[in-house]
Amino acid sequence: MTTTQNQLNSVLTDLADLLEQIPSGAAGPTPCTDYDQATLRQHVIGWLTAFTEGFEDPEGNCGDPESVVVDGNGATQVRGLRDRLDAALSDGAGERPLSIGGAAMPGAMALEMILWEYQMHGWDLARSAGLDWSPEVNGLEASLAFAPAMLTPDFQGVGKSFAPQVAVPADAPALDRLAGLSGRDPRWSHA
Repeated sequence: MTTTQNQLNSVLTDLADLLEQIPSGAAGPTPCTDYDQATLRQHVIGWLTAFTEGFEDPEGNCGDPESVVVDGNGATQVRGLRDRLDAALSDGAGERPLSIGGAAMPGAMALEMILWEYQMHGWDLARSAGLDWSPEVNGLEASLAFAPAMLTPDFQGVGKSFAPQVAVPADAPALDRLAGLSGRDPRWSHA
C-alpha cells in the first residue's frame, strides 16, 4: 500500500465513524457554505462512489455522483466503499489515470486530491455537528503540500469552486492551516 492509500483509508474510517454520530436527517449549516449537513453527506458519498467506480474501472471512468442514494447515515456505505477502493488500489489502479467528468488525471494525483477533499469535508461535517475531527498529521502535511497546486486563481475566490483563503498563523495546527488554505475559517462553529 502507498502512503497516500493508507492515509486515505484512515480518513475514510474516521469519516464512517463520524457519520454514525450525525443523525441521517440532520440538515444544519456547515463551513462549506454550498452545503448543509444533508447535502454535504450526499456529496461526499456520491463522489466517493464515483471515485471508487473509477478506480475499479479498467478505463478509469468515474461513475455519476448525482445518481447515488445515501442509505441512512451513510456510514456503512463509506466503509464498503473504503474497502472496495482499497482493493482496487492494492491491485494497481492508482497507477493509471482517473477520468473525472471527462478530464483524465494521473491516479496518484487523484488520490492526493481525494485525500485532501475528505480531510476537509470530514472537518466540515464534524464542525457542523460540534464533533471532533483529527486526521493524522502526516496526511494533513501531505495535503498542505499538494493543495496549493489545485487552489489556483481559476478555482479559488468569490463565486468559484473554493472560497478565498482565510489567513491562519503559520504556526497554527496543520488542520487549521489546511482549512484556511481551503477557504474555511478554522474558528467556524456550529453554535
